[in-house]
Amino acid sequence: MKNFFSISETAKMAGMTAETLRHYDRIGLVKPCKVDKWTGYRYYSRQDVVRLDTIRALRCMDLTLSEIKEILSYDDFGKIADALKRAEKNADEKIAELHRAKAKIRRARMYYQSKSNEDLPAEEPFVKYFPQRVILLSETLETPTLDNLRDYHRHFYGQLPESMKEDFSFEDLAGIYVQDGRRRLFAVCTKYRQTDGIKILPQGNYLCADCTEENLGRIMEALTERAKSECGAPPRFVVQLIVVTGILQWNYRVQVFLSE
Repeated sequence: MKNFFSISETAKMAGMTAETLRHYDRIGLVKPCKVDKWTGYRYYSRQDVVRLDTIRALRCMDLTLSEIKEILSYDDFGKIADALKRAEKNADEKIAELHRAKAKIRRARMYYQSKSNEDLPAEEPFVKYFPQRVILLSETLETPTLDNLRDYHRHFYGQLPESMKEDFSFEDLAGIYVQDGRRRLFAVCTKYRQTDGIKILPQGNYLCADCTEENLGRIMEALTERAKSECGAPPRFVVQLIVVTGILQWNYRVQVFLSE
């Protein structure tokens, strides 16, 4: 059985690069068991490979090289156990974080898959009938941003009393509710109870148009004037649905209520 391995063989066995092993040698973390005095070639033992495997595992737990070097220098079993317990806790936290990230990515993937099958933006205003919808207005948010759209469900669940959280669920759909000059971000409810912030959007015909952030104001003004001329009075409210167009991009679909 082979007892000594070249630096390239050791790097392959340990899942590292030869440069990483040279760095570990320089800082005194893992030194080769012998160096050929004529060629300068480094050779590592099986025990060195085990030490490198241990280092790689500890690195996965976000320990620094200096912390790992200190742990490996302990000759007290109690200290070693305590250090590994802390590393295990870090690993558990990292695994939980990865699970949360995976769940978010899965939800985002499903969302974008569903959006890819939707209609393209309309070039001209159009009238569309919508059934009654229930929305929950934000207590604080008025304008969409990358930060508050990233996980807006958490924001809306966060403003609910603890006793009511189980009574609510939301679509993957957000927007801005505009009434009397005031803007409020909202989420569309699929399950709800009556509470502060609940708003009923009546069923009926809505004058709609797609727009960007740049022409939102102009489109809003044009639709409002048209609705006013057709209905004889200014619209009671306007809805600006947020239409996601990319990972970090969105446009709007303005909906001006006309009549039931």
